[in-house]
Amino acid sequence: MANKSFLLIIIFFSGFLILMESCQEEIIATDSEIPLLFSLDTLRFDTVFTQAGSATRYFKIYNDLDETVIINSIGLEKTNSSLFRINVDGINLNEVEDVRIEPTDSIYVFVEVTIDPDNPLSISPFFIEENINISVNNSNYKVLLEAWGQNANYIPNRESAGRVSLLSCDFNTVTWDDPKPYVLYGVLVVDSCELVVPPGTEIYVHGGVAINELGVFNDGLFVFLENGTLKSRGTLEEPVIFKTDRLEEEFDEVQGQWTGIILSQGSTGNELIHTTVENSIVGLSVDSAATARIISSTFAFTSGSGLTASQANIYAENSLFYQNGGAGLSLNFGGSYAFNYCTFANYNNQDPALTANNLKCYDENCMVNKVLPLSASFTNCIFTGNDQDEISLFDATDGSDPSFFNYSFKNCIVTVDELIDPEQFPNFFNNCENCLNVTRNDTLFLNLDENIYSLDTMSVALGQALPIQFVTDDILGVMRDQNTPDIGCYEFE
Repeated sequence: MANKSFLLIIIFFSGFLILMESCQEEIIATDSEIPLLFSLDTLRFDTVFTQAGSATRYFKIYNDLDETVIINSIGLEKTNSSLFRINVDGINLNEVEDVRIEPTDSIYVFVEVTIDPDNPLSISPFFIEENINISVNNSNYKVLLEAWGQNANYIPNRESAGRVSLLSCDFNTVTWDDPKPYVLYGVLVVDSCELVVPPGTEIYVHGGVAINELGVFNDGLFVFLENGTLKSRGTLEEPVIFKTDRLEEEFDEVQGQWTGIILSQGSTGNELIHTTVENSIVGLSVDSAATARIISSTFAFTSGSGLTASQANIYAENSLFYQNGGAGLSLNFGGSYAFNYCTFANYNNQDPALTANNLKCYDENCMVNKVLPLSASFTNCIFTGNDQDEISLFDATDGSDPSFFNYSFKNCIVTVDELIDPEQFPNFFNNCENCLNVTRNDTLFLNLDENIYSLDTMSVALGQALPIQFVTDDILGVMRDQNTPDIGCYEFE
């Protein structure tokens, strides 16, 4: 009997302790700033998606406090349109609220992505990036999700971001003729090699800020050294495309997402035919003694110049430059240039459509400098934009030696005002034969708001060009009028 009574006392006392414990008030962290720890800051899905499939990864959220933390929300940035899915502590929702983490405890967040690499790029782009947002009181955290979705040729590979890689072929030719797109990571230096890009090739560049032993620099760059050559040979029906690998619609017109294409000193024989370069810092940069031939190509949505050259040799025809954050065309330190039937539409910035000079400075104040001859001819071209002066010229010889600043415009449309002041180039129109000086009020293009630079039915460019025998059609293959063609890269149909 005594043993039975003792057992009842123990049971009663244990129940009493449990009851007392449950009645104690739970301590919940209420500070405005709540410190959380994470097992990682970037969750990468590095599976090679050569066929449709999914992959699952996870990370942990730690609460090192002696108090319970209630997370307000954990959710994907694109809750309803995301390719990712999350499971937070057993709850399969893309946004979860009021998630508890007990004192000195942790929770798991599982992330899954399902990708069909053969889907269109609009559905499975090359690089898929999204944040998981974590909010607790006034503290906000992010975990970055990265995945590769499209079956593509990754150059040189997907781990090369922020690195410099070499493409060399012992003075032979490499042709990028795989039907799958090409995606560049990092900096690709082409040397002792001719890179041929056939019609229809799509090249996408992964940009961003890179940090390595070379320092901090902008990533996503093609460099062709003296013995490297680019042959970009698109056609009207199948152009070659260089643009950002961010294929979401909101990135279509974003400038400066990758660095650009550089033709280094001495690189010769370069061609860009029916080629589109978009979303870079500089579209194409041509260095001293380098040569380039540009036909029916487009340079758009650059944060700097569409085309910049320094003591180079360039021929271009039927090409379009628009939405450039800098000058559409920047010619520096002399060189030899010829442009026929090109359109430079430099709206929505403060830089001119064309800058040209014959000077190179070697110190900050240009006390040490060098002058080299400039020879530049422009026939049937348009240089216009939102400013009063869309042409900027600088002759370091102040006109004392015309051979060092030899320029001519024929049958061009220009926008100039202060350029023709007495202290600048008052005789500009002596070198601009049959030119039209237009303002924003003159009708030129079909629709500026939509970036449509074909000619309006009332355009002042209609029938004002000088026939050039060897240029028989326009950027779209429309045959030019043999007697009275139109100025610019588009012939009116």
